[in-house]
Amino acid sequence: MGRPVVLNSSGKAVHKYGDVSRETLERLQIYVDLVLKWQPAQNLIAPSTIPDIWTRHVADSLQTQWSYPKARTWVDIGSGGGFPGVVTAILLADEPDGHVHMIESNQRKAAFLRTALRETGSSGTVHPGRIESVAKEWRHGQVDAVSARALASLDLLFQLAEPFTAQGAKAVFHKGQDFQREVNEASDSWAFDLVEKESLVDPVSRMLVFSNISARSK
Repeated sequence: MGRPVVLNSSGKAVHKYGDVSRETLERLQIYVDLVLKWQPAQNLIAPSTIPDIWTRHVADSLQTQWSYPKARTWVDIGSGGGFPGVVTAILLADEPDGHVHMIESNQRKAAFLRTALRETGSSGTVHPGRIESVAKEWRHGQVDAVSARALASLDLLFQLAEPFTAQGAKAVFHKGQDFQREVNEASDSWAFDLVEKESLVDPVSRMLVFSNISARSK
């Protein structure tokens, strides 16, 4: 479970997949320690991935914010254990206007997310409830981007994110080796612009950045 990073002479954390500050690395370590502490009771990540938590979860989640660095206000849907929502909040912790809203229906996981934000000193709000309900009643201002990881098919993700993307938010979704099939299927019902980025963690996976998303007329 070692961190795939070293510190260079200027104090920057040179990550295997990119650079983060020493402060960010410290926050990430606090978060990982919390995940491992809560894991036996909460099952926050698949047990088989615990030995590779820094690569399978942390590094993979870093790519969300890196894929759209201009975004300051995020909504992470189906946040679970906080990958990528908490990681995005940690990356934005030193940005005065950085904030991540996390929507999670499981009350115990929502409690964990609040703890993770507090302990890492990151700016975020946890919204306990179903994604559809929270999004429909949204009263928390403009959103720059919506994220999701290992949550649902692309077509369903577009439906869940529509209250935000209809107002101009971009969508940043992690997808595995079947990403092209999902893109093709979703394009039957949705129009969108897509920027495809190869995953830094898994060469067959992709970070998909969508903009100008709209439902096609039926």
